[in-house]
Amino acid sequence: MPTVVFADLVGSTGIFERLGDETAGRFVTQLTTALSKTFEQHNGRVVKLLGDGLFVVFPVEGDALTACVAIQKRLVEKPLVPGGLGNPVQMQMGIESGEVVEIEGDCYGDAVNSAARLADLAGADQILTTQRVRDALSAAHQAQLRSLGPMYLRGKTEASEVFSVQWQPEHETDATVMGASMFSPPSQQGHLEVTAAGQTVRLTPRSERMTLGRSTSASLSVNDSRVSRIHATIEWRGGQYVLSDVSSFGTWVYVGNQSEPVVLRRTELYLVGNGQITFGCEREAEDAPSAHFAVKA
Repeated sequence: MPTVVFADLVGSTGIFERLGDETAGRFVTQLTTALSKTFEQHNGRVVKLLGDGLFVVFPVEGDALTACVAIQKRLVEKPLVPGGLGNPVQMQMGIESGEVVEIEGDCYGDAVNSAARLADLAGADQILTTQRVRDALSAAHQAQLRSLGPMYLRGKTEASEVFSVQWQPEHETDATVMGASMFSPPSQQGHLEVTAAGQTVRLTPRSERMTLGRSTSASLSVNDSRVSRIHATIEWRGGQYVLSDVSSFGTWVYVGNQSEPVVLRRTELYLVGNGQITFGCEREAEDAPSAHFAVKA
């Protein structure tokens, strides 16, 4: 079945600010050209370049996964540093399969939209995909996938089972812990506690929706320029606590001991166990505005 890949350069805005439009433009063009060749070597067809990313279609799921892993490994083994300064290049990728309609050289369809949403959701160095892709993969490829649980992709009315491709062995343990916790049966009597800046707010299945943001009227107020007035909401839905990002800059969620965040940009995630939420940036950022959550029996 046709399989769509979106691959986006992480932090391209910072590269352009640091190097200037002309130098950064040349660098990004060289990068996307090199990535295009790798995708094509794995039977991919580059539909179009997206400024700092690529939109690629493959005939089968396995080729798409192999190509994405090959690129991520190459960027780690042979780091590319724009202008010789700053952090090495990192990519975020999404893979989805399904019907694709081609019109005048461009491609459209639900799989295209989902792959783009998955790439948005992915963190740096991360490849995200779905149950549909997993079901079509070989056993060897399936063994590389770890579940992040059901998530609501923007524009979708039903939750999609999302998987992270574990192409770096050292990340497998963390991912397994996260995947296992996602399938823990929900406790109907459990409550959620969210703590930030010395405040703790409790949410139960019978509570009103919780709001988190810079506004003083939010259920939990976090005063930082990176935090939107109403940045995120949490509500009890279908036996789970669901965190929804409604912000301008995104929400980073670290579940349990997971070192890799799930990045939400107008998307949703079930909160399970405990973890950390950062608003508008990753937790490594200076004085990152954050909150801690815990689902308790």
